[in-house]
Amino acid sequence: MSAVLLRYLAREIFGATALVLVAFLGLFAFFDFINELEDIGKGGYTLYQAVVYVALTLPARVYELMPVAVLIGTLYALATLAKNSEITVMRASGLSNAALVRTLGLIGGVFVALIFLIGEYVAPPAEAAAEEWKLTATKATVSQQLRSGLWVKDGRLVLNVRTLMPDRTMRNARVYAFDENYALVSISEAKQGVFDGQSEWKLLEVTRTNFLGDRTEIERLPEIRWRSELTPEVLGVLMVSPEHMPFGKLWTYINHLRENNQNADRFEIALWKKVVYPFAALVMMALAMPFGFIHDRMGGASARIFMGVMLGVAFHLLNGLFSNLGMINAWPPIMAALTPSLIFLAAAFGLMRWVERR
Repeated sequence: MSAVLLRYLAREIFGATALVLVAFLGLFAFFDFINELEDIGKGGYTLYQAVVYVALTLPARVYELMPVAVLIGTLYALATLAKNSEITVMRASGLSNAALVRTLGLIGGVFVALIFLIGEYVAPPAEAAAEEWKLTATKATVSQQLRSGLWVKDGRLVLNVRTLMPDRTMRNARVYAFDENYALVSISEAKQGVFDGQSEWKLLEVTRTNFLGDRTEIERLPEIRWRSELTPEVLGVLMVSPEHMPFGKLWTYINHLRENNQNADRFEIALWKKVVYPFAALVMMALAMPFGFIHDRMGGASARIFMGVMLGVAFHLLNGLFSNLGMINAWPPIMAALTPSLIFLAAAFGLMRWVERR
């Protein structure tokens, strides 16, 4: 019976999940496209370029929406089984809750792997390509939070880049050098900075001001070499939100921030969410399981699907809420990442106990 049940549930859950995912993607793509219409005409940004940009953001949407789609797909499959009391018959024939959990766990494992692969290897490069595409199309630069540009600390150096181009080249960069006592030693101003592909930046057309006690000295150099861990890939974090970055880049940037005694909470929370989020598919399936034992007189399939949508939206909102609360209250990153899943897992166990008592 377990093999037959596995095949049946896998077919129903995968089919329903795919349909829900396509519907959600269509809806979000429409809203994203409407939002992009506001930028058409800026810097030559065309309708075609807006369509390409929205298409490139879809893998990130798949990653975000997959657990919700799994919840609704599982609810639909279990509601179909419960429609004619098939689960009741199976339980009477010896199907235990543990066997049903194992069956759903096997199916959920496939979703866990899919979410991880999309979040690690598909969504990050697509999201980076989308941002680079739009910045190039609109002839814009990487947006910064400060009017003075980007500020980054690298050991005893502080880098200020007024303009970071979509291809990661620098324009109008300043490098402030300090000694071991944090006294300013020199300021180097470069019109352009280009990475050599290994571990050095080549700063071109440099004017360097050296502070020598009670006097200053100005040098004009055609170029200077600056060895740094701040590769274009590290600076590329500015183009993609931490939640959409691959694990390796997150880890590299977190280490850079730690080495320079800077706050890395947001990136550490994003790193833990990368680890935890794929397993949200299993949590969603556990949450859907109790509804499979509720007879139709307590609500039809449409009511359960509506409940699934509401629960999925609540999970999505809680994920964002606890990420922000974790940064504001300086919670341990793993706590901020795990709490939403633990809350819904506890709700799943509570619902299952309630259904069994009935």
